[in-house]
Amino acid sequence: MSNRARMALLGCGRVSARYLEVFRDELTDIAEVVAIADKVPEKRELFATAFGAAEMGGIEELIAAKPEIVCILTESGYHAEHALQLMRAGINVIVEKPVALRLDHAEEMARVAREHGVICAEIKQNRYNPAMRFLREAVDAGRFGRLVTAGVRVHWCRYQDYYDDPWHGRWLMDGGVLSQQAIHHVDALRWLAGPIEAVCAHGDSINNNLEAEDTAVVIVRFESGALGTIEATTSARPRDFEASLHLVGEKALAKVGGQAINLVETWEPVEPIAGDETVPERCSQQVPTSYGLGHGPYIREVIDRMRDGRTDVPVDVEEGAKTLRLLHAIYASMETGQWVRLADNPVSSRLGR
Repeated sequence: MSNRARMALLGCGRVSARYLEVFRDELTDIAEVVAIADKVPEKRELFATAFGAAEMGGIEELIAAKPEIVCILTESGYHAEHALQLMRAGINVIVEKPVALRLDHAEEMARVAREHGVICAEIKQNRYNPAMRFLREAVDAGRFGRLVTAGVRVHWCRYQDYYDDPWHGRWLMDGGVLSQQAIHHVDALRWLAGPIEAVCAHGDSINNNLEAEDTAVVIVRFESGALGTIEATTSARPRDFEASLHLVGEKALAKVGGQAINLVETWEPVEPIAGDETVPERCSQQVPTSYGLGHGPYIREVIDRMRDGRTDVPVDVEEGAKTLRLLHAIYASMETGQWVRLADNPVSSRLGR
């Protein structure tokens, strides 16, 4: 009998190609994919052939197969529903971003995970980039001193055909550029620059036709007193142009760019220490796509914790919900045209509805 974790994939959409690479090339020592579920036979057949896994048409068959962990790769609007169904059957889940679209759904997911003693993890693979790890260590060590400003810029390209499917860009199933393309960068901003006090935002569909926004600009006020910005669009033409994060403090400034915030472009401390001169080289990582290379290390850590009988994971549903709360505050600001304080627990009237 194999002692590898029995994994299953639910959904074979766009991001599933990355999971094929991860389970085929990086995790064969610790995991085996035993089942693939998708309602489209042609999609699941490709993956089932690659892994020698069982093909299944839906979640009920998946539950009957009793995998240890299911990676939920379905449309964003189904994440909560599918995760809840699996966890109630005693199955651990790893959910692609966003962990849910509605805050009440995320809260229910956290409760069910606790009640059934299972893992509910959200994919935040960019936190595993060496560049992001370095920034986290620098922040924790106080190397920035008092933060002055921080921000992210996501200038990506999605043409209209991307939004012409049944779910992309729709409030019930997806949201816009902030909840889909820029969510990893918004998460990184919150994770690195600290708690956020309030936001003021505006968004619109400028170059594409969709229910939600393809372009958004957000002013951020951090609890520390620092100010920040979020700038995101899928209307860049003719290609994905930039995805970057910057931190400016009284003692240092830094900028990380690349396709997946994976390259240290700037690291300039006021008082350098040994090793600072090699940070851009040591802590940058070339990546083939905007998915980056963090899925494998993240999933490996989740499996390791499951094997140790633990349900605490690096990014559980409650950690993921912190960024979801920020998204709801941003959308609530767009809806009201006002500054919105996170302490008021704002809820968007559109996202996930």
